[in-house]
Amino acid sequence: MENITSLEYNTERPLMSIPEYGRNVQNMINHCLTIADKEERNNCAKSIITVMGQVNPQLKDVEDYDHKLWDHLFIMSNFELDVESPYPKPSADFFEKKPETIPYPHRKIKNGHYGIIIEDLIAAAVKLEDGEEKSFLVKRIANLLKTSYLLWNRNTVNDEVIVKHLEQYSNGKLTIDPEELTDTREILSHFKKNYNVSSPLISPQKRNNNKGRNNNQRRNNNKNYRKR
Repeated sequence: MENITSLEYNTERPLMSIPEYGRNVQNMINHCLTIADKEERNNCAKSIITVMGQVNPQLKDVEDYDHKLWDHLFIMSNFELDVESPYPKPSADFFEKKPETIPYPHRKIKNGHYGIIIEDLIAAAVKLEDGEEKSFLVKRIANLLKTSYLLWNRNTVNDEVIVKHLEQYSNGKLTIDPEELTDTREILSHFKKNYNVSSPLISPQKRNNNKGRNNNQRRNNNKNYRKR
């Protein structure tokens, strides 16, 4: 009887540092490690870099594309490959080092539906000198306040409320004529064009009607498909 070679499963093979390149590239790197002649080893490494770029062409959109490929080559060789690289050879310690903890901001938000960014914009506007630029920014901030208010409250809003909030958040240093605010109907019209049926701006009744209409359309499509 002929000898039957047993299959070797990937689960039985050594783990790869970067499996996205595949087992063949990993085998190429393992072979490169065994080459004694340095010049031949350098040429082999360059050939592997070319193959790695073909295997993962999406990396071309990444900044420092070539640098990243060489880093991956050294990582997949477990940092043991001794070749001439156009970039500094990375160290294992650098990749094993844990990133620094990013502190979570603990600032209090006066109104959740406005958010911290609007508060920062108001603080920046207060520091500006009076003039056309400041007036333009204050108007944009006021309309942003109104848009955010309508987004989360769904119903209409009194423009005097927006002016009052602007004055409160700026400690009385910023104000605006209510006439300069964008008309509520224009903002709501923009919402309807850009938000789907799950938007809080659409009433539950209308949402259910849309859901029922979609279900009926789906049933009709299934009936037509069965008739074919």
